[in-house]
Amino acid sequence: MIRSMTGFGRAERAAEDCALTVEARSVNSRHLDVALRLPSSLVALELDARRLIQSRLERGRIDVTVQLSPRAGRAAQHVRVDADLARTYMQEAQALGRALGVGDRPALTWLLERPGVVQLEESAPPSPEAMWPLLEAVLRQALDELIERRTTEGAALAAELRTRHADLQHEVAVIAERAPLAAARRSERLRERMRALLGEAAVDEARVLTEAAVWASKTDVAEELARLGAHLAEFAVMLDRGGPVGRPFDFLIQELNREVNTVAAKSDDLEISQATLAAKGIIEKMREQVQNIE
Repeated sequence: MIRSMTGFGRAERAAEDCALTVEARSVNSRHLDVALRLPSSLVALELDARRLIQSRLERGRIDVTVQLSPRAGRAAQHVRVDADLARTYMQEAQALGRALGVGDRPALTWLLERPGVVQLEESAPPSPEAMWPLLEAVLRQALDELIERRTTEGAALAAELRTRHADLQHEVAVIAERAPLAAARRSERLRERMRALLGEAAVDEARVLTEAAVWASKTDVAEELARLGAHLAEFAVMLDRGGPVGRPFDFLIQELNREVNTVAAKSDDLEISQATLAAKGIIEKMREQVQNIE
């Protein structure tokens, strides 16, 4: 299965005290480039998370964002009462009351309002080691969705490439069919030129054949057509095989373009020239599509 390099995946899962959300986005890139953003409490898990991402993807710029938040209904802070400090306040207040002849016992509300008696403390985050199973599961789920979307887009790209491949095969077939006719036409043109130069004198057929052979060696495209056929066959095999074929496709596109340019440079035939122009247009469209294949 061919996959594109563009996609998005999101997953969320709640544990006992927290909720974890992972978002993964990918775009085109020549290589695998991973940008991973983790909460400070999970930074120790970055290496494990990167290894997991790299085991699932081959190419593309991958942006992964992990968010950790308290679970709904769970307080991010908790109240701590310093009973020893409250007791000290009460004892000091009572001692002062006795010294002043005031016997009232301090009210509870007064004690709770004393500095330091009531404190709000952040809930301690779970350890990175305890969080890895959850992070791994959510990250895998987000990557599954990302890969599913890349696969769907890849199938559309593969279908389009098959159409382009067939179009290019057609143009190559036109060139192959026209090449012998172009060679015969060149030989006839050579004879006509020699007749024009020699006038009524007999045309030396051996000389014509020699000159035609020299001309043919400079304009023969048999080797280029053979290589084009081989490259097109390999392209079809990779389309069927699937997998991470973006880089091999890049290479084949370059080779196809090179051979078509050589044919165009050698040709002095209008139909072959038109076919090579059409072929180069098709190859350029294939190149654009291949840029988004993993």
